[in-house]
Amino acid sequence: MQAWPEHIADEAVLEEVMTRPDPALVADLAAVPGDILVLGAAGKMGPTLCRLAKRADPTRRVIAVARWSEAGLRERMESWGIECLTADLMDRASLAALPDAPNVVFMAARKFGSSSQQELTWAMNVLLPAMVAERYAASRIVFFSTGNVLPLVPVASGGADEAYAPAPVGDYAASCLGRERVFQHAGASRGTACFGVRLNYAIDLRYGVLHDVAAKVFTGTPVPLRMGHANVIWQGDANAWTLRALRHASAACPVVNVTGPETVSIRWLAGQFAQRFGCETSFVGEEAPDALLSNAAHAFTLFGYPRVSLGLLVDWVAGWVAQGGRALGKPTKFEVRDGRF
Repeated sequence: MQAWPEHIADEAVLEEVMTRPDPALVADLAAVPGDILVLGAAGKMGPTLCRLAKRADPTRRVIAVARWSEAGLRERMESWGIECLTADLMDRASLAALPDAPNVVFMAARKFGSSSQQELTWAMNVLLPAMVAERYAASRIVFFSTGNVLPLVPVASGGADEAYAPAPVGDYAASCLGRERVFQHAGASRGTACFGVRLNYAIDLRYGVLHDVAAKVFTGTPVPLRMGHANVIWQGDANAWTLRALRHASAACPVVNVTGPETVSIRWLAGQFAQRFGCETSFVGEEAPDALLSNAAHAFTLFGYPRVSLGLLVDWVAGWVAQGGRALGKPTKFEVRDGRF
């Protein structure tokens, strides 16, 4: 059983905790030997996913590809033993020049601003995956999707499982379904081994649904309730399952919901933070009878249950916000119900 700290003091500790591999990850990676190439590695999850892969198998080459707009990130990742390459993935020549690799994790995507620049959203979320699927046709590819491709379901339903027919609302969700279909086509037409991770929502102490709610409670900002329930999972667990999914990639291109087991009430969550902060909280709106909820029972059969509990995540986020820990300034917009991001 992993021993987790009661409190996370700073970002160095946070990233160390988030990138602790467990025996299951080590075993699953051993079944998929060879380099791991991570495309779009400089986003919210990419740096810790790369570090987790390297810690799980220090002898393996982990290659991170990005444009590196964040100052100091490339140097920090290189200090972890990760090889960092610069490329504009939308440029076919740059994509072709990247090294071959038997294992590819595709993380490049566009969400925020998708309603104002629809053409860029579709290019990033559909055209680029098609280019990557063609370039790495002989590789195993794990790619990210989102629970937003699924319909809103009754709160008491337990969430939409993979048998639910997608019903995307808005350009972001529709283009993410397009990404899934592109990789499924690669499996069907070329036999490319793929696996889709339908994530909903990852929790890092610097961003995520828990951080969004905690920050509102801490500053006395009313918490929106219209999307009154959500699913969450520790980013360290989401990253570990993503890497472990390489072992399950196939030409059938399974697309699997990845989230935690709880249907989390936003009202309850705000109350938990108010207790820890010793303050009152207020709300705006009322809970709708349905919400964007995913049932991850199939993921649990593949990977087990998340290692970090919801209660511990609430404690960690409350401590982080109370001590003035850095926020990434990237709200999840979990409260959005019309697909406009």
